[in-house]
Amino acid sequence: MDKVTEQILRRRMHGLYLSRKCDDIVELSRELLGLHCWFHRNVAFSALIRGAQLAGWKKALTKTWVHHALHGVAPDDLPTLLALNSGGWRWGEEYKEIADKAINLMEDGVYSRAEMRLIFAEEYDRQIIERALSPWGGVFCELARLGKVAFRDMTSRDFDLIDAEPMQTFEEVLPGLFRRFIAAYGPATLTDAAWFFGLQKERKRELFALDLDEYSRFDYNKNVYYYIDDNADMGGIPELTLLSGFDPLIVSYTDRGAVLPPEYKKAVIMKSGICLPTVAVNGQVAGLWNIKKGEPIVEFFTAQPRRIKDNAFYLADSICLQTRHQIYSELN
Repeated sequence: MDKVTEQILRRRMHGLYLSRKCDDIVELSRELLGLHCWFHRNVAFSALIRGAQLAGWKKALTKTWVHHALHGVAPDDLPTLLALNSGGWRWGEEYKEIADKAINLMEDGVYSRAEMRLIFAEEYDRQIIERALSPWGGVFCELARLGKVAFRDMTSRDFDLIDAEPMQTFEEVLPGLFRRFIAAYGPATLTDAAWFFGLQKERKRELFALDLDEYSRFDYNKNVYYYIDDNADMGGIPELTLLSGFDPLIVSYTDRGAVLPPEYKKAVIMKSGICLPTVAVNGQVAGLWNIKKGEPIVEFFTAQPRRIKDNAFYLADSICLQTRHQIYSELN
């Protein structure tokens, strides 16, 4: 690893709470602009890895679509985050009609897509219903983007009505959100920011037109990296780090080479796009970990010293025990 890559990793791991701790899951989500939760347990993993507690976590965050994926976000942050991709209804009128009826059904106490499928079966073609109520989002993804619905909690598949309609324009929120992105994710490029926020072509151009004089920067591999130089102690790169599935350190950048060696990419990121939980040694992915059937699993891609293997299993086991305890305490 060259010196520049090392400095990039040091700053990123500090900003993303991988070389320091954040004990509050809501504050963690706010600082990281949401916690990726295509699988809800990744939020639990990400929080525990970064020192946050899980007490009440299922309802502490709002689970919905922001940027270009499902995230757990601080409820009061949602209108601002949604403003980045705001706008009117983007589907056809037929699906707008179904969305309006879905809202009416939720007002009457129907919250699941399964129940709505049965109700709509007498009125709409099956193919239309399947697209409208798709488990990948459907009309609920559009309603979520408009700030009208979100999942009932972090683990539920049902929806609730919410009131999070963006009150600011894209142009008003962009400078502040870009600064928050650089504070947590920097050093990063403008292309990284556009990717992270899921900006379309027109809005991407506005990102590149921002006044960037307040940021420190450097050139590396024909890219300009921006960061905030606040004289904070970045600390070192931990010898061993567990990363959650879809961890921000991996999925938030267009160039993942600093943390994910190319030879391991296929083992970490599936053809479906799923990013597995990983183990990083000195800041670079060196293996996989997970919890399967209630037990921790750790697998390295190459031979590692005994202390690395033992410590990785200890960390995975600790997360396993904490998630078990949380589930038990909530059931009792």
